[in-house]
Amino acid sequence: MGRYILCIDQGTTSTKAFLLDKEGNLTAGTPVPITQIYPEPGFVEHDPAEIYYSVLKAIANVISENPFAVRDIDGIGITNQRETTIAFDKDTCKSPYNAIVWQCRRTAEICRRSEIRTKEQYICDTTGLKIDPYFSATKMLWLNENVPGSENCLLANVDGYLVYRLTGGKSFASDYSNCSRTMLFDINKLDYDDELLSLFKIGRERLAKPLPSCSDFGQIDLTKESMSEFDLSDQEKELLMTLNGVHITGVAGDQPAALFGQNAVNEGDCKTTYGTGCFTLMNLGTKPVFSKNGLLTSAAWSINGETYYALEGSVFQGGSVISWLKDEMKMISKPSDVDDICKSIDSTEGVYLVPAFTGLGAPYWNADVRGILTGLTRGSGRAQIVRASVESIAYQVTELVNLMTDDTGISAKQMKVDGGVCASDFLMQFQSDLLGIRITRARSDEMTAMGVGLLAGLTCGFFSDIGSLGSLYQSAKSYEPDMSAYEVSTKMNGYKAAVRTALTT
Repeated sequence: MGRYILCIDQGTTSTKAFLLDKEGNLTAGTPVPITQIYPEPGFVEHDPAEIYYSVLKAIANVISENPFAVRDIDGIGITNQRETTIAFDKDTCKSPYNAIVWQCRRTAEICRRSEIRTKEQYICDTTGLKIDPYFSATKMLWLNENVPGSENCLLANVDGYLVYRLTGGKSFASDYSNCSRTMLFDINKLDYDDELLSLFKIGRERLAKPLPSCSDFGQIDLTKESMSEFDLSDQEKELLMTLNGVHITGVAGDQPAALFGQNAVNEGDCKTTYGTGCFTLMNLGTKPVFSKNGLLTSAAWSINGETYYALEGSVFQGGSVISWLKDEMKMISKPSDVDDICKSIDSTEGVYLVPAFTGLGAPYWNADVRGILTGLTRGSGRAQIVRASVESIAYQVTELVNLMTDDTGISAKQMKVDGGVCASDFLMQFQSDLLGIRITRARSDEMTAMGVGLLAGLTCGFFSDIGSLGSLYQSAKSYEPDMSAYEVSTKMNGYKAAVRTALTT
């Protein structure tokens, strides 16, 4: 048995690869950035070939930077941005069009079609999702209607695409957590739904086979010829081919993987990942709960024949708000600037940002609403706008957690958090204040990679059982609430009023 699980984390802005050992230590390789393509307002794309190249390069990086791991890898886990949709030729793996990224809003018109709207309740009851451009089905339909040649292509989320290419086309499979985000998947039967396939005009044979998260997804089968189109050295190709024969033993979408990595394995456990977007998940156990508040229900992970479900709220603009402050507004020079600026004033003095740059996700599911600043006065300046921007992240997450409590009757005792934006002490303290509970930050922000590594390790026997994993989790820092209920209520009411203004503008 090898000493490591290779964890591949294919994200929205970069791909990372890690080595996970039996003590729960993650050794990172140099990440590989992904180009963001914005061909039109509201359109977001990636180059599928670049996605795959970034995976190969990230793997080569972690192995070359840790040569002791060569030929000592026991299994491979893949976690990924979920709803991003790729069409590709089954023989050449070439794509007739760019990947349509989960953030993309181009399919808003498709979502408004009457034949789809009339199925709204059926879609919710079957898939646990709301009709929204966020999910893969409308992206697949858009490709079929607008891209010549795509009608003959395979269609996949990122995990299915990577499994297919890494196994040399011998395996085309996707795990339940990723299938759950297609808006084609019956989360009760754990299979694609024929009525929805017909509604969105997608043949079952074009889709990846659904499998439990802990499964054998096939073995790596790379050749120099299959990598010839990429800017990889001969040495890197040789390193990659040392993985041939190693099996992919775990696959999970990024957010359920982070839930598992946070050891949130019991019913009612919660976590929020603060990345480009923010994703709050509550473990529902083995029975799905369907939200009455616009939240989503998806399969989280499947182990030993049991599927666990999660209630999820998605915030489209999380860390991207801080990027906006830096790149577009030029109000900060680096993300770490926000803490000093936020702490330089006592409050925003009534300024609120609703960061609906690409619409609003849960619980509003409005693809057309746009961002808005409210409460500006002559005295409002850089500090007020920066603080309002950072606070907007916490307001959105607080709203989601409160709705989860309403849906389930479970009040979270603490929130486990991860992701790069957690580096902001101001944001984490403000989040604790708004929720009125302890916020516990993981020792690593790479809980997505940790989670899929643990799942892959359970499949191949690297880890014995779920019960043995709890000791691997360690927290880095905790935040305790220090705000009165009256002040929390006042602030939340102010944010909700700003949202109503955005929705009616």
